[in-house]
Amino acid sequence: MIYNIKLRLLLLALLAVLLLSGCRNPFPNAAAKPFSKTSFLLGTIIEISIFDKHDETLMDKAFNRIWEIEKKMTINNAESSEIISLNKASGKNEVTLSPDTLFVLKKGKEYSEMSEGVFDITIGPVVKLWNIGTDYAAVPEKSKLAEAIKLVDYRKLRLNEDNHTAILEKPGMQVDLGAIAKGYAADEAARILKENGVKHAIINLGGNVITVGGNPNRKPWKIGIQNPFNPRGDFMGVVHIQDQTVVTSGTYERYFKENGKIYHHILNPNTGYPVENNLRSVSIITGKSIDGDGLSTTALLYGLEKGMKLVDSLENVEAVFITNDKKVYTSSGLKYIFTITNPEFKLEKLPSTGEPGR
Repeated sequence: MIYNIKLRLLLLALLAVLLLSGCRNPFPNAAAKPFSKTSFLLGTIIEISIFDKHDETLMDKAFNRIWEIEKKMTINNAESSEIISLNKASGKNEVTLSPDTLFVLKKGKEYSEMSEGVFDITIGPVVKLWNIGTDYAAVPEKSKLAEAIKLVDYRKLRLNEDNHTAILEKPGMQVDLGAIAKGYAADEAARILKENGVKHAIINLGGNVITVGGNPNRKPWKIGIQNPFNPRGDFMGVVHIQDQTVVTSGTYERYFKENGKIYHHILNPNTGYPVENNLRSVSIITGKSIDGDGLSTTALLYGLEKGMKLVDSLENVEAVFITNDKKVYTSSGLKYIFTITNPEFKLEKLPSTGEPGR
């Protein structure tokens, strides 16, 4: 199963730059053809395309940085990562962490605090029970789920930035950075490219797309917004951005079916079950991919009206909300840079204000 998934994602990744461009021949100038590399990291296909340099050493440096982050923060490695060590030490002792891991934990805790636990990076015990995305996915027993929920509490994750340590205060607690580490890796890859003089590039971490500058024609990139009803690579619209990121969270990405009911991977920490609020996906457009990660998950968990209110309260953050009946709601700042390209989807107005996306 894993081999088939990797093969399918690889084939999609080979077309990623063309699809993301939004046109048939986006690079008529042969000199602007990208230097690209693809790999499987962080549980997804990663592709980096550089349009103004052909530098294999630089490309390797960017991929090695992503691998380094995965090695520190994964919970699915046979070898011990920093997060695995932190989880094993829950209720016992502090664990010394690298600046990378400490930074991502701090950002994760910030979003946990901002959402009052709707987004909670200590949801690990609940995630582990569901096993969504593995061959062992199944609906947990209610009694076990109730016990796991008691272990979810971001306030019991204590960070000591002076000593570079962290501790989970209660035995059995587990951090899961799956909803935020990928964004940090995308940001770091972009940083490395920029520091080495790259002016035009696209980094795609399986749903986290970040752009460096504009396209080689000195115009904004046309980045596709995923059609959440079709396989990855099929878009329902495009957004024009440069030096920004588009991050999408959706109930369609990882799921399983049991007794005729679909269970997806975006779990409500308060109930332990997949959230049900008629949202199919939320795409965040902002400056940092790690923020896009935290906000897309939080907004989807919040639901349409509360999620839109959150987006509107933040500077330099825009969003596209798609419902289960293919209705689209956008924040006000996307009025001139987002276009629906699939007629199955219809732009709607929030009933509370009567304005698109407001």
